Amino acid sequence: MTFPELDPRTLTILGVEGALEAAAMPRATADTLSGLSAHPDARVRALVARHPNTPVEILGTLAAAYPADVLANPGLPLMRLARPNFLATFPADSVIALLNAEHAPAWITDAALRHEDYSVRTALASRAGLSAERVAALAQDAGWQIREAVARRDGLPEALVRQLAADDDYDVRKAVAARPDLPGDVLRTFVGDPHGLVRASVARRLDLPLDCMISLAADGDADVLATLARRVDLPRGVREWLATHDQATVRAAALQGWTVPPAWLARAAQDADPDVRAALARRPDADPASLVTLAADDNESVRRAVLERSDLPDDAVLALARSPEQDIRLHVASAEGLSGAVLDVLVRDPDPSVRTVLTVRPDLGPARLVALAADPNPEVRRAAAYAPATGPDTLGTLARDPNAGVRRAAAQHPHLPPAAQAALAADPDDGVRLAVAGRADLSSELRAALLADADASVRAEAAGP
Repeated sequence: MTFPELDPRTLTILGVEGALEAAAMPRATADTLSGLSAHPDARVRALVARHPNTPVEILGTLAAAYPADVLANPGLPLMRLARPNFLATFPADSVIALLNAEHAPAWITDAALRHEDYSVRTALASRAGLSAERVAALAQDAGWQIREAVARRDGLPEALVRQLAADDDYDVRKAVAARPDLPGDVLRTFVGDPHGLVRASVARRLDLPLDCMISLAADGDADVLATLARRVDLPRGVREWLATHDQATVRAAALQGWTVPPAWLARAAQDADPDVRAALARRPDADPASLVTLAADDNESVRRAVLERSDLPDDAVLALARSPEQDIRLHVASAEGLSGAVLDVLVRDPDPSVRTVLTVRPDLGPARLVALAADPNPEVRRAAAYAPATGPDTLGTLARDPNAGVRRAAAQHPHLPPAAQAALAADPDDGVRLAVAGRADLSSELRAALLADADASVRAEAAGP
């Protein structure tokens, strides 16, 4: 088979075998290979990526997905001779893929170092095994993202650490402030850094010296103080002061430490700010009485924080079942292990969506299910008609429901009594009769009646497969 005479625009519709043959031909033209580069089969595109006649621009689009194939292309040496800086024309994601490919050659690294897209140089700065010269060059890059990536590298020489610690960009300094090998004098310099995010980065350090903790406790930035307040190794006076700070974010953060005094928990339950009360609701050691109070909190964010827990006492669940938010009540209605008191509240929920979800619960109980089967909303009654626990008497009532959708649901219930089947087989609604006709337990008389139904679909359903 030959392909040179084919219109490249038609090559994507070749069969897979034909496309594979075309892409493997040594004399395949650039136009042919360009057309095949958009073929839906990955094997065809991989062959195009390896073909020496594939245009550089096409290789640039394929390299992101097929870096190993592009690097194995025997035409690359000639391309480099003809266009030494051809990787500069490749999209950034393609260069990054080549850079991250196993056994990527050094010339890829050199090209990435010169690439104008900062994301390429950032990827290079994060790459293991770079020479000291390249790391030093990247530490001088005009893009702050590149210098930040260098600042996160393991094993930086101290001179580079100090250089980056004095960087004009706070993101770079923040990355340096998190380094485990930070010299002590540089760490103390960061305590007074002009940017709060840098000081907050210092406040997170596990090895933060005591004098630095005390200095940061006088910081004017609430985020820095909140970061500090989460620590459990603060001096008692500093912890107590932060736990009673006038900024709610600081008080809430003080409740996020591993251990806090019981008095703090009691105080947090009475805090005027909902963020503090929400922080208390998330603590694993919050006592049951507090959780009941928080579940009835007048602030939605606090109630949602309580909802996240899986160990709520029943009174707290009961409070959430009365929450004004529909989605909170829906969440409760679908939860496991609800008490009778909670189910009784949900059966009377003002939202039919909540009552509908409740109807299919296996633990609802007969009396509640009967009540929902008489619900004023037809969606709820239909759910009752589908519910496995619905009894024959209730199904008989639902089979007489004024809403055809409810009767259709009842017609499919496995426990529908014979008398209800007969009534529904004569229902004026075609859909109801169709549902009955599909039952496997029909009597011969009912099936005969349905086989003579006026609707062809009903007759076909009654006839079976």
